[in-house]
Amino acid sequence: MCGIVGAIARRNVSKILLEGLSRLEYRGYDSAGVAINNDEGVFGHRAVGKVQGLRDKFDAAPLDGTVGIAHTRWATHGKPTELNAHPHFSGNDLALVHNGIIENHEELRAGLKNQGYVFQSETDTEVIVHLIHSALQSGLGLLQAVQTSLNKLEGAFAIAVTQKDDKERFIAARKGSPLVVGVGIEENFVASDQLALLHVTDQFIFLEEGDVVEVTRDAVTVYDLNGQEQERPVSVFNHHVDATDKGEFRHYMMKEIYEQPSVISACLEGRISDKKVLTSCFGADSAFLKDVENVHIIACGTSYHAGLVAKYWIEDLAGIPCLVEVASEYRYRKVAVPKNTLFLTLSQSGETADTLAALRMAKELNYLTTLAICNVPSSTLVRESDLTLLTNAGAEIGVASTKAFTTQLTALLITSIAIAVENGLPADKEEALVQAMKELPAHVYAALKQDAHIKEVSDKFANKHHSLFLGRGVMFPIALEGALKLKEISYIHAEAYPAGELKHGPLALVDEHMPIITLVPHNDLLDKLKSNIQEVSARGGELFVFADRDTNLDNEEGITFTEVPKVPQILEPIVHTIPLQLLSYHVAVVKGTDVDQPRNLAKSVTVE
Repeated sequence: MCGIVGAIARRNVSKILLEGLSRLEYRGYDSAGVAINNDEGVFGHRAVGKVQGLRDKFDAAPLDGTVGIAHTRWATHGKPTELNAHPHFSGNDLALVHNGIIENHEELRAGLKNQGYVFQSETDTEVIVHLIHSALQSGLGLLQAVQTSLNKLEGAFAIAVTQKDDKERFIAARKGSPLVVGVGIEENFVASDQLALLHVTDQFIFLEEGDVVEVTRDAVTVYDLNGQEQERPVSVFNHHVDATDKGEFRHYMMKEIYEQPSVISACLEGRISDKKVLTSCFGADSAFLKDVENVHIIACGTSYHAGLVAKYWIEDLAGIPCLVEVASEYRYRKVAVPKNTLFLTLSQSGETADTLAALRMAKELNYLTTLAICNVPSSTLVRESDLTLLTNAGAEIGVASTKAFTTQLTALLITSIAIAVENGLPADKEEALVQAMKELPAHVYAALKQDAHIKEVSDKFANKHHSLFLGRGVMFPIALEGALKLKEISYIHAEAYPAGELKHGPLALVDEHMPIITLVPHNDLLDKLKSNIQEVSARGGELFVFADRDTNLDNEEGITFTEVPKVPQILEPIVHTIPLQLLSYHVAVVKGTDVDQPRNLAKSVTVE
């Protein structure tokens, strides 16, 4: 969601902060701002829209200083306006940036108004800066004022704050929202994401829940929830340095679509041998696999769709029950936990607020163990889970997830087979599945060869406003994911249904103006799907079919046919995902939308 950058150095930090904000643009935002602490006070610029608008303000009226904080905002409390943009100020004495949501802000606002504080914005954030200012007025130092004020807050937050009369440090803290410290030489930084600071350092300290950090040019001091000083290890960033470079591609999304053969290979590396899944990939405690009798998968958005696919795999291969639930629903109900249940979370960022809250709730229940499938090794989800299987997708910049989804599916297939082996999966079946997985990168590469054809097909969506996606069995979650991608980046209203549900309502929407995207793998449900296709065709629906040629649908009248490589049945969900990603991308380009940063959306949803 929102992004934070903070810096203290012996050089002017304004360019460092602006570059950091630019590197956070992929997260999604609607306004941006910077505050600089210099000899004249704490002053800033704020702008609605892109970071470039903020750069223009700095060009027109430069602000120089060696201490500063910056922010990109995604509106929650209050519309996207300059007054609601961060940083927020208390006079020209104090500036603060904040990610998250303060749940008791109305109560705190009333008390601060009684003290004489005047509010300039509609945000919950302005409450925090006035609260800290009030604590300073009582005689506390900046560190103590922040610690005291944070104890009064209910909700989730990451903050950074700088004070006019204290140019030797700034204070930052986190609770429920991610924040890292970047370690340099005679300069130190904070940010919501390591990517924001890779132009100045590759060494990071990951703050724990409740940490408050005092950042000076020469030192970083971390305090825990109880105010006790703590040592936190320094880690070196090990992702590819070109992660934020689009290379030959027009958009990050297309670059990431084309990276899928290589990142799937990276996900498989060290996890399979010639014949077996290597259970050591789950860590030293992989013995848990033999005790798993049930699986609960918790996720949001695209990750939820990956979990739905895994339900089919786990129940088919292992023969044990699997429940898949949206994290925001799971955390607000009374959960019955069957004996020996694995709690499995899925998240690209590892910072998704609802998924983290669900994990923390699960730790209070009687689960066998917790396993996170995640793309970010340093994330909160990874650190707080008992076990981890990393997807190794590398940094994903485009808001609409592509390679993170297919590597999640790959990791889930590894996990499903590992559980199945402990539940009696024959060795020859395991070997056949492993051989199929070895071929997966090549099959994905073959699917990408349909790019030019799909680009031509996308022109037929130029004037469309609605669409339906159909799939049966394990392809229904892929239909859900295809519909999500199309609506995310092209703004075409898209819905997905199990094909068997067509006569139970959706058929009423079918006419010559409604494109119907149908996934037709060559499996036991082929004849059923052909029947559904005939139902649509008879009502004049515009059919777009994704199938292999053996289905014999490529010569059917009234069908726009896109060939998908014929693959082993277990791989069909992953391979059929690729053309749907390409379709969404090209339709968005035809529509002229912002492919990498679609309106109203954020890459990492770090608030509830």
